[in-house]
Amino acid sequence: MADNTSLLNRIIAKTKALAIYCWEGVWRDPSSSMKVKILKTVNLSVRTFLDSDLQSRAAALTYSTLLAIVPGFALIFAIGRGFNLQDLLEAELYKAFPAQSQAVHAATGFVNSYLKQASQGVLVGVGIVFLLWTLISLLSQIESNFNRLWGVKQGRSLYRKVTDYTAICLLVPVMMVCSAGINIFMSSALNTIFGNSIFSPFVSVVLDCAPFVLTCVAFMLSFLLIPNTRVRFKYAAISALICGVTFQIIQILFINGQIYVAKYNAIYGTFAFLPLLLIWLQLSWLILLFGCTLTFSMQNIFHYTFTEDVNNVSPLYMRKLTVVTAAVIARRFRNHTRPVTLSELSASYDLPIRLVTDIVDRLREAGVVYFVLLGDGCEQGITPAVNLDRYTLGELIKSVDVFGCKDFVPRFGERYAKALAVVDSLAEAEYDAASRVLLIDIPVSGCEDEDCKSSETVENKKGGNV
Repeated sequence: MADNTSLLNRIIAKTKALAIYCWEGVWRDPSSSMKVKILKTVNLSVRTFLDSDLQSRAAALTYSTLLAIVPGFALIFAIGRGFNLQDLLEAELYKAFPAQSQAVHAATGFVNSYLKQASQGVLVGVGIVFLLWTLISLLSQIESNFNRLWGVKQGRSLYRKVTDYTAICLLVPVMMVCSAGINIFMSSALNTIFGNSIFSPFVSVVLDCAPFVLTCVAFMLSFLLIPNTRVRFKYAAISALICGVTFQIIQILFINGQIYVAKYNAIYGTFAFLPLLLIWLQLSWLILLFGCTLTFSMQNIFHYTFTEDVNNVSPLYMRKLTVVTAAVIARRFRNHTRPVTLSELSASYDLPIRLVTDIVDRLREAGVVYFVLLGDGCEQGITPAVNLDRYTLGELIKSVDVFGCKDFVPRFGERYAKALAVVDSLAEAEYDAASRVLLIDIPVSGCEDEDCKSSETVENKKGGNV
């Protein structure tokens, strides 16, 4: 009996130790083995999934989708008419909703009515503007969610949003219509060529896999192009494959589930499938957001080493990291080397990417640094926004310390004037002492003249990934 109790206690202790390692200890493991990579990827994906509240984000996108669904289908049908494929699009809708023919008929009626009203008289311009605004707002919300998951605080400019989103709103429906036509053309062509030959089963499998391939390509392009940062292709492809499989399973369940919902039509009429449609939309957005999270996790797992320590970093250590980051940026500028990117700051100078992002954003907001476009405009480098010949360490510390909201507590300055005078005098003494040192004179390892030039050569060869 005692042996059994001892064995049970050892199993419990090992299980607890394994759970602690998987959740916290793995981030202190410098190993780059496949086991550690997979464990860190799963860990970071789960953490981001929980911390980012993807369920609420997916629900918000579902609501925006309902607002944009009629204008979206109107745009697709309008383009489909130009290709004489409107009947094909309607047939695809009936195929996607096999048990909801009445609802599909009502929806196509809404779309046709929308197109009719938007193409008459003065409503032509108003209808087109409202259509594009609805779709652009949905795309803007998607980009905003992707940027938050990637930790990108600076989105696309207004000009790029208008041009990029308008192009997407016009090109995606064309591609969807063309893909539908190409699918029929390829189906008939392959059947004509192979007929009833031994290759017929293979042709059937290829045609059945075409929607899955197109779905994976759509996911991959979303993960690559929507975030306002550089995403590595292989990680986007892996996430797209996983999301494509999951989405196809959800799609099959949704189509088959309508058969079971159809028996409630006598009570709810054409509204019987709406709860199922809402669930499918939210799950679809959840898959997309999780794929973005997974891509981010795979690309940044080793940037999140010591994540628990980063979450509890002390103010003094944060100041040290700020000084080193600013000194690296200043020294590279003085050496006439390529402006460093966020990922290069993290990888080349062994600085945690999350802290580097927060520090650089704060320095930018305080007017110490600013971003510049590099190369083809897809990367952003960081360069000083101050005169390095006179900019001191004291000015840097003061700029960071005083930036932000202050003097908002009512009567705080009057009530505690004496205490605040002591704090201000100590702070000024610290700033005066630090003002004797120029920022450019602070030595930083790995950024001396020769080292900086050699690292510049390596960076130019390999490029940067954010």
